[in-house]
Amino acid sequence: MASRQISLNRRILRLALPNIITNITVPLLGMADFALMGHLKQESALYVGAIALGSTIFNVIYMSFAFLRMGTSGFTAQAYGARNNEKMALALQRAVLTGLLFSLLLILSQYPIQWVAFRLLKGGEEVKHLARQYFYIRIYAAPATLMLYGFYGWFLGMQNAKFPMIVAVTVNALNIGLNFLFVSGFHMKSDGVALATVIAQYTGLLLALIFAVLFYKPYTLPRKFARIIRWKELSVFFKVNGDIFIRTLLLILTIAFFTGTSARFGDNVLAVNSILFQLFFIFSYFADGFAYAGEALTGKALGSGDKLLLKKTVYGLFRWGWGIAIISSLAYAAGFPLLMKLMTNNPELLTLSRTYALWVILLPLFSVAAFIWDGVYVGVTASKAMRNTMIIASLFVFLPVYYLTVNRLGNHALWLAMELFMLTRGVSMWVMAKKAGYWM
Repeated sequence: MASRQISLNRRILRLALPNIITNITVPLLGMADFALMGHLKQESALYVGAIALGSTIFNVIYMSFAFLRMGTSGFTAQAYGARNNEKMALALQRAVLTGLLFSLLLILSQYPIQWVAFRLLKGGEEVKHLARQYFYIRIYAAPATLMLYGFYGWFLGMQNAKFPMIVAVTVNALNIGLNFLFVSGFHMKSDGVALATVIAQYTGLLLALIFAVLFYKPYTLPRKFARIIRWKELSVFFKVNGDIFIRTLLLILTIAFFTGTSARFGDNVLAVNSILFQLFFIFSYFADGFAYAGEALTGKALGSGDKLLLKKTVYGLFRWGWGIAIISSLAYAAGFPLLMKLMTNNPELLTLSRTYALWVILLPLFSVAAFIWDGVYVGVTASKAMRNTMIIASLFVFLPVYYLTVNRLGNHALWLAMELFMLTRGVSMWVMAKKAGYWM
């Protein structure tokens, strides 16, 4: 029994650790963006706000298409567990083709997208002007970004977390390097940050293609188009991905509401909330490392028909998840002043940030269960349950809590709503998992 538990932990860590390395480069990129803008000699708050608003738009866009990674991961892992080579190949080709088609649609629709976005998001006119410049440059990274989602999910479903790690680290390291080159070397500002992202994303796509062709050539050979679009299988693909799309859209709209509403309390509050949320993102990418491992391992267990292994995997994932949450909260409590000084040297922002420090310290503890259950639900493609729990948390908890408390609490109402939103997701998914038999 002990040896089997050690073996399970090794399998979890073998997938989780590369994903953590992969994921941690993303908030480091965000921190570099905000740090570069936050240390500009003049109008740093304007440029931090511009990056925050521009990034919010792309979070809404790209995370709405997270199903290209999540759904692909679940379908591929189950096919891998069942040893069905044809389904593994079709999972990759459907995801990449779907990503390409949607990205072209985004580029063609860029003007109406920004028109709607900047009427929904709040902020000063100078901030919006800079954010528009950022948007019109970064939108051309869409094909690379969405096709990479398909490759990331497929590699993970094939129980390979190393290739996504190499690609993501390359993309984000190059992005950070180009940020410094364009901003510090060429004296660009938010437009330089956007251009760096475009170049880095296409570099990552090229690297993913090379890995796929060199190491998984049989799965990259083109299938007959009629086979790829076979309606019975395609309908399942879009049904699951449609549920994940709704779930993810509600999640990112909640985060976008958080950022957009922050601007109503002033540019300084917008800047502080945006910087503080980068600290939460650091935790989220650690937690997601284990969630991604859960996608691969639970999908494989379900595909092979081993229900007991599925339940043991869930328990193992939660042990690691809670450990990460406790360590993160303690680290934020001890190192908050230093972390903030790394993000900005603006004395007003540093003073204001201390007012909201407790919310960031508590957030890992309130949210860890939601992250781990997300991974489990993706692996077993329980997309309907994911969608329903997100509807409950966003529409019936987050928004009511904010609007009922904002007059008394101001910006604290946003943080309270976010804490309860994450807690509700974790609890509701636990209840549904008990009913479905994923939990002993």
